[in-house]
Amino acid sequence: MSGEEEIFIGSIDQGTTSTRFIIYDREAKPIASHQVEFTQFYPEAGWVEHDPVEIMESVRVCMAKALDKATADGYNVDGGLKAIGLTNQRETTVVWSKSTGLPLHNAIVWMDVRTSAICRRLEKELSGGRTHFVETCGLPISTYFSALKLLWLMENVDDVKEAIQSGDALFGTIETWMIWNLTGGCGGTNREENLVRGLHVTDCSNASRTMLMNLKTLDWDQPTLDTLGIPSEILPKIISNSENIGSIANGWPLSGVPICGCLGDQHAAMLGQLCRKGEAKSTYGTGAFILLNTGDEVIQSSHGLLSTIAYKLGRNASTNYALEGSIAIAGAAVQWLRDGLGIIRSAAEIEEMAKSVENSGGVYFVPAFNGLFAPWWRDDARGVCIGITRFTNKGHIARAVLESMCFQVNDVLNSMHKDAGEGREIRSKEGEFLLRVDGGATVNNLLMQIQADLLGSSVVRPADIETTALGAAYAAGLAIGVWTEEQIFAAGDKEKTTIFHPKLDEAHRQKRSECWYKAVSRTFDLADLSL
Repeated sequence: MSGEEEIFIGSIDQGTTSTRFIIYDREAKPIASHQVEFTQFYPEAGWVEHDPVEIMESVRVCMAKALDKATADGYNVDGGLKAIGLTNQRETTVVWSKSTGLPLHNAIVWMDVRTSAICRRLEKELSGGRTHFVETCGLPISTYFSALKLLWLMENVDDVKEAIQSGDALFGTIETWMIWNLTGGCGGTNREENLVRGLHVTDCSNASRTMLMNLKTLDWDQPTLDTLGIPSEILPKIISNSENIGSIANGWPLSGVPICGCLGDQHAAMLGQLCRKGEAKSTYGTGAFILLNTGDEVIQSSHGLLSTIAYKLGRNASTNYALEGSIAIAGAAVQWLRDGLGIIRSAAEIEEMAKSVENSGGVYFVPAFNGLFAPWWRDDARGVCIGITRFTNKGHIARAVLESMCFQVNDVLNSMHKDAGEGREIRSKEGEFLLRVDGGATVNNLLMQIQADLLGSSVVRPADIETTALGAAYAAGLAIGVWTEEQIFAAGDKEKTTIFHPKLDEAHRQKRSECWYKAVSRTFDLADLSL
């Protein structure tokens, strides 16, 4: 990855609580970035929304500010930035007007549970119950996925109903909304001052999270659309993760620069972590997401995991699939300690507070704020904190919150080993399973050590923990020939990493796991407490 000409790749990373834009050089090292948090709306218990217009404004600000920083540091980004990749929070659903360009409702966020009644109804009506669509899309019926959120909008929002009837509605997850706006929206101009309209596209990794895409054909599944009553006209075109999608329109920073990579955040992190077949990564963000690359094989889980796309790096490239375990609340529990309870002033404080005690003092915290995802799939679960005595202090609570992230990751990895380990190899170095980790929370060394201890395996943290944005940059650079796939995957061998080795003995680890399962069992069937 070397050369004379200054070449840069930009990466838009649109997450659940913030947006960032990172600029990478030819060596895939970050040279400038800017991050903006945006508003979370909670209209009712269990409901979570974003303003799609505010999201686009955050994208604009991040791009402009990161470019300013790079220029101020002497980099020729105006001439040298060749392509943009983008990555995004998945499943979050937007329906907007083709003619005005305005959203017809706030975006319904992936963790929102307002669709639980629709889920129950479908489970009763459909012959396959909760797993009716698993064979085609790899996903159970759950509040998590976009199709259910779209059904809720179609059933409950008059503007959406009318726009669909008149042919004015467009559906998309966040990457589709971003690309449509960045490439012209309801009418813009390009560098040559020609009129352009926004491109209505999604990539196969994001489409695989809607419940509407056939995992084998990578196309919308017509029988599923017919069963759910969703018109195909409102759906975007499905493309690969690495190809020239279209250029940024006038009125945006970097107009004329092509968008060449697009992946859902967890798939981008998998590419950023350079996970080959048999390798797993865990991203710790608002939630936590563990993916195992299963190569060209779709593995149907019998232990509560999802079958999904890993990535498809080019129009004619082969598809890599993955097993995924999704955890709704990880870093969000730390945010809750900060914003909801005021126990800490900043997320960074939790490490010192948790270190003030040797262990959690018998306290177990299960952050089932909006139900539990993998491997339990219980939307009737609610959060619990058990084992509290007069001895308990805020250090114990803080430590229990950190441990809850690690226990949840363990639950998923245990399921993964069962699914993928049945006659299949999970790759590791020198025969030991290694978990690659990334995401904002991994700066917390105590969290990483607890993870290694409770897992009983080593945890490997890369020097650059923002692997989601890096994965999108890799996909974009690959599409325009800045890097080859071989160069990208070879870069992993040169990476500086920090390895956390387990220090806990097996008997102790086993006992802790049993106590955790006891705590999880206490969260079930609590959804009606708020009535």
